[in-house]
Amino acid sequence: MDTARATNPLPETQARDDARAAHDAGLIDNGRALWNDLRGLAHDQLQLAALEAQRAGESLVAIVAYGIVVGVLVAGAWLGAAVAFVLWLVDLGVGASAALLVAVLLNLAGAFAFAVAIRRRSRYLRFPATVRSLAPVDEAASVAERS
Repeated sequence: MDTARATNPLPETQARDDARAAHDAGLIDNGRALWNDLRGLAHDQLQLAALEAQRAGESLVAIVAYGIVVGVLVAGAWLGAAVAFVLWLVDLGVGASAALLVAVLLNLAGAFAFAVAIRRRSRYLRFPATVRSLAPVDEAASVAERS
């Protein structure tokens, strides 16, 4: 009789084991469904990011192209203004070569001023505050700063 009981468990035990197995199977199925949902969501987010990166790249190319066109137009306008200035000086009685020399000197002075401004601003390209914050702290210097 004991061997029969071991092979045929009680109905309550069998039902409890079946319920536990169903619960475990449901939990595994829920875990799989959650994993599949997370993978799908990650795929959608990465696909959206890729599409936006592509759009951003296309926009950057367009902006650079527009910038080049604007630069050419502004350079043409600047040359026109320089020629008009030289012609105005010639009309005032200044010699043509002297008027051209004045225009060239004014252009060089403007270029020099912009070069100085570029040099001043270029130091910030090295991220000086970040470099200072990452530098090792000298204990003696920090004590001297505090006192």
